[in-house]
Amino acid sequence: MTASESDTSDDDPDRARLVGSNHVALEVGDVEEALEFYESLFRFELRGRSDTKVFLDMGDQFVALAETDEATVETDDARHFGLVVDDAETVEARLEETDVERLDVPGLEFHDPWGNRVQIVDYEEIQFTKADHVLKGMGLEGLEKSEGALEELAEKGMAPDSG
Repeated sequence: MTASESDTSDDDPDRARLVGSNHVALEVGDVEEALEFYESLFRFELRGRSDTKVFLDMGDQFVALAETDEATVETDDARHFGLVVDDAETVEARLEETDVERLDVPGLEFHDPWGNRVQIVDYEEIQFTKADHVLKGMGLEGLEKSEGALEELAEKGMAPDSG
């Protein structure tokens, strides 16, 4: 049986269950240039920094940008990561204002200056859900889910309580 055919949800005490992502780490050629690039597109606070790393805070998660000599401008057309935002249209406008080239794909994707492929997804449209107390702490307590996202969550028994 292949991994795609197996159901490892609760029946295998010998393996830990995937719960989520704590952070994403990206290689960049220059940490200051990377910070300027990401600040030109997004609002965030720094969780921490060193001479060669910065940590972009996303509430209970973060993006780590690490300066390495191996970072190149070569791109990878398949490998990518998705950032969840409160307003994808605002990111789209910032991409236009900063002359960052969008990829010719459905949705909103681009490469950073070091070839890291970034996909932008709107919080309301996906299953990913922050706890209410985390949203409140981030100043985002008004974010809601679309009907489609709520239906997907309901299919998994994960829809938020209605009352």
